Amino acid sequence: MTEPKDVRVRFCPSPTGNPHVGLIRTALFNWAFARHHGGTLVFRIEDTDAARDSEESYEQLLDAMRWLGIDWDEGPAPFDEASGGSGGPHGPYRQSQRTEIYADVAARLQEAGFAYPCYCTADELEVRREAARKEGRPSGYDGKCRELTPEQIAAFEAEGRTHIVRFRMPDEPITFTDLVRGELTFAPENVTDYGIVRANGAPLYTLVNPVDDALMEITHVLRGEDLLSSTPRQIALYRALAQLGVGNGSTPAFGHLPYVMGEGNKKLSKRDPQASLNLYRERGFLPQGLLNYLSLLGWSIAEDRDIFTLDEMIAAFDITDVNANPARFDLKKCEAINATHLRELPAAEFVSACEPWLRAPYAPWPPESFDRAAFEELAPLAQTRLTVLSDITANVDFLFLDEPVEDEASWAKAMKPGAENVLRSARTKLAEAVWKAEALKEAVLAAGEEHGLKLGKAQAPVRVAVTGHTVGLPLFESLELLGRERTLARVDAALTKLGAV
Repeated sequence: MTEPKDVRVRFCPSPTGNPHVGLIRTALFNWAFARHHGGTLVFRIEDTDAARDSEESYEQLLDAMRWLGIDWDEGPAPFDEASGGSGGPHGPYRQSQRTEIYADVAARLQEAGFAYPCYCTADELEVRREAARKEGRPSGYDGKCRELTPEQIAAFEAEGRTHIVRFRMPDEPITFTDLVRGELTFAPENVTDYGIVRANGAPLYTLVNPVDDALMEITHVLRGEDLLSSTPRQIALYRALAQLGVGNGSTPAFGHLPYVMGEGNKKLSKRDPQASLNLYRERGFLPQGLLNYLSLLGWSIAEDRDIFTLDEMIAAFDITDVNANPARFDLKKCEAINATHLRELPAAEFVSACEPWLRAPYAPWPPESFDRAAFEELAPLAQTRLTVLSDITANVDFLFLDEPVEDEASWAKAMKPGAENVLRSARTKLAEAVWKAEALKEAVLAAGEEHGLKLGKAQAPVRVAVTGHTVGLPLFESLELLGRERTLARVDAALTKLGAV
């Protein structure tokens, strides 16, 4: 691919609902492309649909981008609130604040013959579409109002009919080279005239998006495959805008990113639980871990490499390397990649990243029971075992609770007949041991040998008695931090429950 100059890309979501991971993948690819080429990322909000858009969703979008670290160069608010302003001469960047621009362009398109009023009612359109379908003809708009005379327009107005504004598509095929899919051609019968202004005068997405691209001098449009069918319409509109002197007269290059597929090989929709970005924030994914995985949905840094930093992605990213085939979202792989990034955090960063899950509403212990110094000692043991940050709470709760949270399945598994004898022996030897991890291990090992058990079997009832679970952090380091008095008290409580005291 020839090195593009003065790259300007845009990320332009609608503020409806929670951010979707497919949407974030689009933002990521645009951001990486812009950063790779030293270009500009424009963050633009498509909020012309008052019935569906909300301020809450708008704020969530901004917050999501900030959390992920996908910084923008021009947009509705500064990436860093302390920086003063987002810069850029092309704002405002919310379409709801640009309606006068769209009204002016729509009027100019009609005056120049690129658009026209359409008085067809919804019922009339449906009757004609159904007839076309039955006859095997294309069922798009049939151009009935394309050449209305002033007399016909006056007659419709006299009837009290309202009209939309339609863009007049050219009668020849539209061909363009997609940066992901290669050369594509759309026949005119498959891309018919389309609406750009509603009957109430409100502009449609089909108008405002190309107008903004033209005025903001966007050079590359990287977006989802689901929008591919609308691309020839937009290209025709870009060309009309160029003739009207709107923008710099150029048409952006397009690259359509592959679908993200979910369970059952179906397109991942907003209704799928794993589609919501909020899920990953709540579970404690690292931004760099999640973005690393999302980058693999259609692109790779190398055939044999899945783990890399965002800086490495920026250095390597080429839109022509994106695979056109659908990409399957694999939650297990996403978790594994996040776990790797967790392990690679410096110790102090890991402790800091865990902090939200060490207090209410996640932590089950009272604030005064939390011992930060003890946690910092335990943190390196936890760091190698976590998949997501929220796992930390259950891994360390034994240290800050008066009594462990007992898992019934763990108790049933570890406290089988004979477990009380092992526990009693372990209790005796632990009471006599030097309170260091290696000595505590030797004590439990010796208790197991008395009953013909290896260390793994011998430590199971001790672990459940002390932590409440069969699986957790290294046991003997945990006992060392918990302390002699609390450890022995929990073993005693377990023996009492077993009826062995």
